[in-house]
Amino acid sequence: MMTSATDSLAGAGWLDRVYCEDALDVSGGLARIPDGSVDLLIADPPYGLGKDYGNDSDKLDTAAYLAWTEQWVDAALPKLKPNGSLYIFLTWRNSPEIFVMLKQRMTMINEIIWDRRVPSMGGSVRRYSSVHDTIGFFARAKDYFFDLDAIRIPYDAQTKKARSRSIFVGAKWLEMGYNPKDVWSVSRLHREHKERADHPTQKPLEVVERMVKASCPPGGVVLDPFMGSGTTAVAARRCGRHFTGFELNPDYCELIRQRLDALDAPAPASQDDESLQA
Repeated sequence: MMTSATDSLAGAGWLDRVYCEDALDVSGGLARIPDGSVDLLIADPPYGLGKDYGNDSDKLDTAAYLAWTEQWVDAALPKLKPNGSLYIFLTWRNSPEIFVMLKQRMTMINEIIWDRRVPSMGGSVRRYSSVHDTIGFFARAKDYFFDLDAIRIPYDAQTKKARSRSIFVGAKWLEMGYNPKDVWSVSRLHREHKERADHPTQKPLEVVERMVKASCPPGGVVLDPFMGSGTTAVAARRCGRHFTGFELNPDYCELIRQRLDALDAPAPASQDDESLQA
């Protein structure tokens, strides 16, 4: 059920909620989230590619877009705990400028390439086809939280057999798997994919859950200022973390509600039964 945005905001009432409003809303927005309360910030902002997100943020020229990015970054970063971190989805068009801006505020840990596994057909005849997104991984401090064991990728049977010699027996990395590299080959969600929702830039759960498991402790809090289809909220719920965030498009807010309602697992120690606020 939808409720007024002014209800139930006392104490930790902001947990496990998606506010149906702009994250930069002067009467609410990110000001609703206490400073220093969030373990992980995941941001998938409009890219400036002319897609319809329900407002005009994707129709800005480059200078205005970068200024808007700096505005929301400066509003969101104080919400992170001292050992918190940020993942931000970008395209090659603006990632260099945004990386420079972020490196003035945080430490850059990785540039991750998400290979969307796009078929090599069609595309422009005047440039190389773009088949990846860029993800920036940033941390506030040297002691940032990172749980490698939670995201290790199991070795296949052939690799395990080849490395079964005595010098490898009992090796933790062999038993638990290898460290994911900075190129993530995960197929985009095609129209017929069972996970697919009605959103132009929906991210796969596999990508977002890797971020959540690695960079947010169990029971911790994930903030997403641009919830979109709600993948961050779904990933957090599935992984036993809390979520909070914003989405200004009412249609996407309803989509998020439907995706959360479809989950079997209950929210971890949720404050009440309402997962969205209008």
